[in-house]
Amino acid sequence: MDVFEEIADERRALADQVAALTPQQQATRSLCHAWSVHDVLAHLVMPLEVSTPRVVLAVLLAGGNFDRANERVTRRLAQRPFTEIVDVLRRKADSRFTPPGSGPEAPLLDVLVHGLDIRWPLRLHHDVPEPRLRKALAFVMTAPSGLVPEGALSGLRFEAEDIDFAHGTGPVVSGTAQALLLAGTGRGAALDALTGEGVATLRGRLTPS
Repeated sequence: MDVFEEIADERRALADQVAALTPQQQATRSLCHAWSVHDVLAHLVMPLEVSTPRVVLAVLLAGGNFDRANERVTRRLAQRPFTEIVDVLRRKADSRFTPPGSGPEAPLLDVLVHGLDIRWPLRLHHDVPEPRLRKALAFVMTAPSGLVPEGALSGLRFEAEDIDFAHGTGPVVSGTAQALLLAGTGRGAALDALTGEGVATLRGRLTPS
């Protein structure tokens, strides 16, 4: 199974899992900024529904600010019924779109992390095959993604307890691969699920006073 097939598999698994969510669950606040579960799912289908030229136009209209453009486009997509968004995620799961300058690891990371943004607060379990988690963690730890403040992950050793993965040198930050993936992309909610002498340093970097 190549990376694009893994991405499609994760999209379908998420669509299947959230299809029966109640309206209250859909409105639950996710781990992603101030977005609800519904909003995050809308964001996940954005590259499947919105062409690159339209995204570029949205960025230009937002004064060159990608984050602001992303929020605006997501907000428009989130006006659709939840069931329609779920259907798009399932029907277009095989899309091989990658952001300019990025390989398939970027959309793999996107669906895994945003899947956790949805599942974590709803306490939904999902087993991710180990190779996918290793690819996503390696991408987070080595690529300048801009997901966390510069240097937030440096000088620390990240060790997964449930898969064969370790990265870096320094005080240890240990936990499940999924918790490490969340912390490595700036989700402070996962910090309490981590152990090791490096956790306090990581917490200070991700949640500055």
